[in-house]
Amino acid sequence: MTNRIEIGKKIASARVEMGLNQSDLAQRARTHRTTISEIENGHFTGSHGIFERVVDVVGLQFNVEPKKHNFPKWEDIEALFNDE
Repeated sequence: MTNRIEIGKKIASARVEMGLNQSDLAQRARTHRTTISEIENGHFTGSHGIFERVVDVVGLQFNVEPKKHNFPKWEDIEALFNDE
């Protein structure tokens, strides 16, 4: 799953492609320009409903996927416990 920073970058890119500034997007999504700024900078911790309105305006959608785990390689684990 992408993180808030990646989501914000995708929203900002889509907004720019549409020729919108943050105020335009805020008006269409029925929120404040500062909220758009927080979303695009990965700092937004507000409601999912606001996120849904914003991504809808710029033609994006959320996808829920199983979490991917990044386990270290065996060699890396051994190095962690090496006494040398």
